[in-house]
Amino acid sequence: MPQEIWINLPVKDVERSTAFFNEIGFNAVSVGNERAKLSIGQTAILLFPESAFEKFTGSKTADTSHSAEVIFSIGAESREEIDTFIQKVEFAGGSIFGKPSESDGWMYGAGFADLDGHRWNLLYMDESKMPKK
Repeated sequence: MPQEIWINLPVKDVERSTAFFNEIGFNAVSVGNERAKLSIGQTAILLFPESAFEKFTGSKTADTSHSAEVIFSIGAESREEIDTFIQKVEFAGGSIFGKPSESDGWMYGAGFADLDGHRWNLLYMDESKMPKK
């Protein structure tokens, strides 16, 4: 059984996207001339130019201004972590599509889009308030 998974993500400008992700607190490093590796915990996301992505997938990239192809959900340690992170995203040029808010009395989250319109979700779950079955 395979032990690792890499997510390949098309971007318009690898350098600019790498800078954005570093600015919001992720670890993004250049890999070779035309790609970068974004590490979030144990997950690796490889940033590729759209043309390279289209070449190895054999299809066009999704137009993120009209549709979403995926949403990346990331766990947070606290409500404050989400609030701080969202401020960093706004400062770095990302857009917020879901302002920080509470849901069901035990979840707190927010959503943003990166420079290429890929959607990300941050979520804190207060297990002490989680409904019991």
